[in-house]
Amino acid sequence: MNKGNALLAALLGIIIGVCATLVFYRYAGYEKKFDGDYSGWRKLNLILQQIESNYVDTIDMEKMTDAAVEAALHELDPHSIYLPPVELEESNVQLAGNFEGIGIQFNVPNDTAVVLSVIPGGPSEKAGLVQGDRILKVDDTVIAGVKTPQDSMVMLMKGPAGSKVKITVSRDGTEIPFDITRDKIPLKSVDAAFMLNDTTGYIRLSKFSRTTYTDFQKAATKLAGEGMKRLVFDLRDNSGGYLDQALLLCNEFLRKGDMIVYMEGLHRDREEFKADGQGSFQDIGLSVLINENSASSSEIFAGAIQDNDRGVIVGRRSFGKGLVQEPINFTDGSGIRLTVSRFYTPAGRCIQKPYSSDYAYDIIERYAHGEMTDVDSIKIDKSVEYHTVSGRKVYGGGGIVPDIFVPVDTTRATDFYIQCNRKAEQMRFAAAMFDRYRDSLSSIDDFSELKEYIDGLGLDRKFLQFAANDGIVPAEGEWEKSEPYMMPQLEALVGRYSKLDDEAFYRFYLEIDDAIGVAVDSPSSVAAL
Repeated sequence: MNKGNALLAALLGIIIGVCATLVFYRYAGYEKKFDGDYSGWRKLNLILQQIESNYVDTIDMEKMTDAAVEAALHELDPHSIYLPPVELEESNVQLAGNFEGIGIQFNVPNDTAVVLSVIPGGPSEKAGLVQGDRILKVDDTVIAGVKTPQDSMVMLMKGPAGSKVKITVSRDGTEIPFDITRDKIPLKSVDAAFMLNDTTGYIRLSKFSRTTYTDFQKAATKLAGEGMKRLVFDLRDNSGGYLDQALLLCNEFLRKGDMIVYMEGLHRDREEFKADGQGSFQDIGLSVLINENSASSSEIFAGAIQDNDRGVIVGRRSFGKGLVQEPINFTDGSGIRLTVSRFYTPAGRCIQKPYSSDYAYDIIERYAHGEMTDVDSIKIDKSVEYHTVSGRKVYGGGGIVPDIFVPVDTTRATDFYIQCNRKAEQMRFAAAMFDRYRDSLSSIDDFSELKEYIDGLGLDRKFLQFAANDGIVPAEGEWEKSEPYMMPQLEALVGRYSKLDDEAFYRFYLEIDDAIGVAVDSPSSVAAL
């Protein structure tokens, strides 16, 4: 047989083989009918069944199922998500208002966890841990000096109430082991509450947890007793939480019958929420601080206050999350957070921003096109106008736009300041100062006394020396430019090691917080704008 005939024979063999294979597959049942009916997830089930029956290797059904669920939810909206058991438990803990653990707050300024505060009455206080202790080991796991991620440290220390853990710390150069029995630890949602002046109070709310309304009531009542006639309510970086807590807080400020929010979706009838007129703070002046990280329940609160002309919104455009998720949990410990409706402000605005391909990078885009520094660069959908109760124009489609804009101040970022930030110089310096002045700092519980004490430490000179030891030296004129901004930061970080904790931090820091200054100097009623 010549080469040409041999090649022809080979080709005919291949063609016959392929045809035979196709005929075999067809009649052996490998061609499955699908009539185009997608109801009941028919095609998805068909494909998964074929994978299970015919795939070449063993299938991890749990992993495959989770992947399919995640992919399906990803096609809906950015906030409909699947949570495996561990993630669901963590999510619930963050909102529950308490968790089970050892009861400390810590920072990691030098690759070693430093105890910032010990929760009064908690397991760590009972065992003997104190502020400033360096955590070396959790049980037999070394976590100091080995670049352990902070969230991994948290997971090692947390555990069910009643379980035991050994925490080994370094205190004044001595290693000390502590056997601690974990317990339920309360999580506060009010970070700070104090008077800014004789008549203006300040409350910073970090989250809308299960205990938020109770926490707020306690703080606001205390300030009212100190003469508060006006409140600066700080919701910056508050990403939201429980809807009912936002409704309760709105009710504290609004008049009877004022709309707070309404919700509706394809499978959810319209549901309205209105104030009942029983709120304790209907007559105080109100300024609400928001920024690009204020989302969800924070936006419900800000929208209700703005649309009812109840107070002044100060800051930068909020995140833009106008979707309501319903938790659906399964008996294996997993669950989904499924978007079931949209929420609308009293004026009828849905403030959900578009689901663009760069949704996750929206905040970066705001910086890029100048919105953080220039009010005229804010992207507003003006195709539909809405109106507050007094007739002011407001807009939807991408967050709550403040009544008074406060830009990010970029003028303070000298090279020296940037270098210090890269090395966490300020945090490391604060930890060093606490080591040096532990006995005095940890005993102060009065802010005036704390300020006087810190003023006498000469922090500016000490910090410059500390930075120089790390090879960071300001160029000519840089410290003069950076000092007014960096010194309050340093005082705030050092002050946090006192008994006043976060209150000390925010009291010192507000000196350079432009938004608080604007809120205090501006009217708390839109009628005066």
